Amino acid sequence: MTRAYTLVQLRYFCAVAELENMTAAAASLNVTQSTLSSAVAQLEQVMGTPLFTRLPRRGLRLTPAGRRLHARSLLLLEEADQLPGLVREEGPTLAGDLTVGVFGPLAPFRASLIFEEFEREHPGVNLSFLEGDQEFLRRALRDGKCELALMYDLGLGGELPRRVLRRIPPHVIVAPDHPLAATPEQPVSLRELAAEPLVLLDLPHSREYYLSLFKLLGAVPRIRHRASGYETVRAFVARGHGYSVLNQRLPHDLTYAGSPVVPLPVAEELPPIEVLLVRPAGTRPTLKSRAFEEICLRVYGVAPVVSID
Repeated sequence: MTRAYTLVQLRYFCAVAELENMTAAAASLNVTQSTLSSAVAQLEQVMGTPLFTRLPRRGLRLTPAGRRLHARSLLLLEEADQLPGLVREEGPTLAGDLTVGVFGPLAPFRASLIFEEFEREHPGVNLSFLEGDQEFLRRALRDGKCELALMYDLGLGGELPRRVLRRIPPHVIVAPDHPLAATPEQPVSLRELAAEPLVLLDLPHSREYYLSLFKLLGAVPRIRHRASGYETVRAFVARGHGYSVLNQRLPHDLTYAGSPVVPLPVAEELPPIEVLLVRPAGTRPTLKSRAFEEICLRVYGVAPVVSID
């Protein structure tokens, strides 16, 4: 006969899975580390398989079985939290934690607005963002560190469920004293700009996308600077160190350094970047993540026709 497990054990397990550290998880739950360790060990015994890999001086990592249990536990615990309201015939009240990944260059544009909308409608949910580059977020989805992520369609592969929120074409930015800045409405040829110094946004997968645009045009860019920060790229361009190709546009043209850049449309028809809402493969979305999806669709102006699960 299989030994029963408890909701408390699952809650403890999820805390350890998310923090990857027994001491930190025990502190967050206000229990002793021995209590937490015992609960996880009992759960592993019930499941009949290790749920964590113990790494010396690096904490804990979920095993494949642990990742599957974590994804299912989030759903089970959420349903358990809804029971009192359902019994009283009240509507579902969302509560608990929700971690959402967000691609670094996207974060300044929409994250705060989405956070405000979500907090106003679901005050019982503790929403937090996990910011990083594309590869970091892909691993975070795989490892269960976030339930979904706002990111670009770069380097994802075809296995991750996604919903397209927006398609953003590339544009060029130049310094105000650049000759092309005199006619900012006039489209410029990226092929002709290739001979000038380029300031490249040098992030995993992003750099491949931008370099592929030149390749499609049969051109080879002359890279002068590489920077992993979106604002760093803009600041270098504003100071006259070259031009750059970006997708996201700020509502203003000032950089952090106080100097402006001038955005220019691209004459050639080039593939846009897609802004996506992405979920881990093989998981069923929680009510909290569905609520986040609905707000994203509203903020980006997308009709909520088909869910991404």
